[in-house]
Amino acid sequence: MARRTRRRRRTSHTSKWKKLLIPLGVLAAAGVIAGGVAASWAIDVYQSAPPLSSLKPVQKGRSSAIYAADGSLIGFIQAENIRQPVPESAMPQTLREATVAIEDKNFYSHGALDYAGIARAIWKDILAGGKPVQGASTITQQLVRNLYIQNPEETLKRKLKEAHLAEEEEEAHSKDWILTAYLNTAPYGTVEGETAVGVEAAAQTYYGKPAKDLGLIESALIAGLPQAPSEYNPFLDPQAAKQRRNAVLRAMEDEGYITAGEYRSAAERGLELSPGHKYQVIRDPFLFDLVQQELIDKYGINTVRNGGLKAYTTIDPTLQERAQEAVDSCGVCYAEGGPAAGLASVDPATGEIVALASTEGFESESEFNYAWQAHRQPGSSFKTFVLATAIKQGVDPYTTYYDGTSPKTLKIPGGGPDWVVNNAEPGGGTLPLSSATWESVNVIFAQLDLDVGPEAVTQTAREMGIEAPLESVPAEAIGGLSVGVTPLEMADGYATLASGGIHHDPTAVSRVEFPSGKVDRTDPESGNRVLTEGEAYEVTKLLEGVITQGTGAGYTYMGCAAAAGKTGTSEELSDAWFVGYTPLYATAVWVGHPQSREATGYGGPTAGPIWRSFMESAVAGNCPEFPEPSSLPELSGLHSDHTSSAAKVGDGEDESEEEESSKKHPKDARGGKQEPETESEPAPEPNPEPAPAPPPAVGVGGGVASPH
Repeated sequence: MARRTRRRRRTSHTSKWKKLLIPLGVLAAAGVIAGGVAASWAIDVYQSAPPLSSLKPVQKGRSSAIYAADGSLIGFIQAENIRQPVPESAMPQTLREATVAIEDKNFYSHGALDYAGIARAIWKDILAGGKPVQGASTITQQLVRNLYIQNPEETLKRKLKEAHLAEEEEEAHSKDWILTAYLNTAPYGTVEGETAVGVEAAAQTYYGKPAKDLGLIESALIAGLPQAPSEYNPFLDPQAAKQRRNAVLRAMEDEGYITAGEYRSAAERGLELSPGHKYQVIRDPFLFDLVQQELIDKYGINTVRNGGLKAYTTIDPTLQERAQEAVDSCGVCYAEGGPAAGLASVDPATGEIVALASTEGFESESEFNYAWQAHRQPGSSFKTFVLATAIKQGVDPYTTYYDGTSPKTLKIPGGGPDWVVNNAEPGGGTLPLSSATWESVNVIFAQLDLDVGPEAVTQTAREMGIEAPLESVPAEAIGGLSVGVTPLEMADGYATLASGGIHHDPTAVSRVEFPSGKVDRTDPESGNRVLTEGEAYEVTKLLEGVITQGTGAGYTYMGCAAAAGKTGTSEELSDAWFVGYTPLYATAVWVGHPQSREATGYGGPTAGPIWRSFMESAVAGNCPEFPEPSSLPELSGLHSDHTSSAAKVGDGEDESEEEESSKKHPKDARGGKQEPETESEPAPEPNPEPAPAPPPAVGVGGGVASPH
C-alpha cells in the first residue's frame, strides 16, 4: 500500500507575540473580506478563555462491566452512552489515517489551527448571510470541544476561546496523543438508544469486533461518522453511509494513504455490517441484577453507569455449578405449577456470596431468582434466633424444661386473644430445651419466646442479618412472619454463628476497580460482633444435634462432623427449609410452591438432601472443627411461669435420664463430637411425597404450626 512520508513532531512552543497574532490573523482574514472586526474585542475574547489546566474535562463516561470471579464477562451495565477507551496500540493505522484524511488532512503539518481553512469558512459564512455553513475545526479543536465545552454554540466568540484552548492542548501533548484522545471521545452514532462514544464502542456496535481488528472499509465507514452520526448511520440510511464511506476512501487516496486500485476495490464493496451485541448481552441476568443493585447502593447510579467500573463478583463458578446441580436434583420439584427451589451460600469469614442457585421460575417470573428474591415463611428454621437469644440471656438449654404437650393455650402479655399452639402431632411431654431443638417442638419454643421476650428475639435476628419486616410478636418464634425471609437472608443469619458470632453484610462483589487505579476489596475485618464466641459456640453445638439425632438426621449428614443446622417447615407444609453451616460455608435451601400455599413437604426430607448434595461438593472433604473458645458463657436453668421441673420427666425421678447424662458427659450432651448415625454413607432418602398435614394452629400475627 502506497503511503506518503509524514513528519510527526510535537508542536513547538508558541511565543506570546505569536499568540496575540492568532486572533488577529483570524480576524484579518475576515477583515479583508468583510471590512474588519474590532481587533481589541477579538483579543479580549481570546484571552478571556480560562487556562486549560483549570478546566475539568466533560465527563464522557465509560461503560462499567461486571465479571465473574474467574474474570469472565457477565455483562455491561446499561447507560445512555457506551464507551471503552483504548490505547493507541489498539487502534489500527488505517483507522487513524482515514480519520486524518477526512477530518483534518494537514493535521500533522499545521499547528492547533488551520488559518487557510478558517479564512475559507468565514468567507462562506459571510456569503450565507452570517449563518455558519462550513466548519474549519482541526482535530485538536474538535478534541477541545469534546472535552471542555458543554453544549457548544456556533458563534465567533466560542471559536476564539476554543482556539486559545486548542493552542494550549498542542503545547501540552503530541499529535499522536491528541489523535488518540479524539478517537476515544468522538460520537459515532446512536443505536437502540445507546450512543457509541469512541472507536472501540463504534467497532463493537457496527461490526461486532474490537477496533484493533477493523479493516480498510470498516475503518473508512467509522471515520466518516463523527461529522454527522445520525445522517450517516448505516443502520438508518445505508446509501448515505456508503457514499460517506467512499468519500473517506477517496480522501485517503488523495492523501496517499491507499492506491487508486485499493480505492476502487474498496469502494465497490458493500457495507458488510455485522451488528454486535457485546454491550447488551447479559450472561446471568439474576446475578447481574444483584451485583448492579449493590453497586448502585454503594456508589450511586451515575458512577455505576458511566464511571468505567470493573466489578468482580464473589460467585465461584464451580460452586455455582454445583449449587445449580443440587437445586436441579430437587426430588419434589417440577415445572408448570410444581414446587421450586432456591439455594444461597455465603462465606462466613467475609459475607461473600459464593453461590445463588434457583430452579427456573414461572413464565411470569422469568427473571426471578428464588435464592435471593423469594420471601417465604421460614418455619422452624427461625427458632435458631430464639435459641441464640436465650443463650445470650444465660439460659442453659440442657437444664431448662418445658411442657411440650400439644395443643397448648398461651396468654399473650398485654392482653389480646389467647394463642393456641400445636405441634405436628399431639403430645410431647416435658422436655429440656436441647431435645426440643432437635425435635423442633413448637409449643416449647413458643413458651421460650414469651420468656426471653419477642422484642429481644427481633433484636437478635436483626443483628445476625435478618432484614425482613419483624413485628416482635410471639408467632415469629416458630416462623410466623408477616412477609417472610429469603434463602440469602437465612444463609447470612446462620453465617454469623459459623463465624463465631461476627456478622458480615452479605455481598456479591469481591472487588471494584476504578479507571484511576483505585481498588475496593471485601474487608474481612468489616464485620460486627453480635454474639460472643462462647454464645455462638453453644448455639452451634446444639444445632449439630439436629443433623446427628434430630429432624435433619438421615437427610443432611454430608461427611463432616462439624456441621450444624436447622430444619424448617411452614404451616400446612407449604415451605420446606434446611439452613446449615460448617466453618467454611453457610447455606440455606428453600423448596415450595412459588404461587400458592400447597403442601410441599417437611424440611428434613425435602430440603435436606439438596443442602447435603451441595455441601458435599463445596467442602470436598475439608472438614475443619468449629474452634472452641477460651471461655464459655455462664448458663443456668431458666425458671418461669412457663418452665417445668425436670422431675416431671419420665417416671417422676428427681432427675431425667438426659439430665443425668448431661452431667456425666457434658460435651456429648451439648451436641459435641458425636458420631453421625451413618458413617459409611448417608441414610437413604425417604419417599419425597408430602406427609399428611398436621392439625392447623391458631396463631398470633400469622403463626405457623409445623415444627420441622
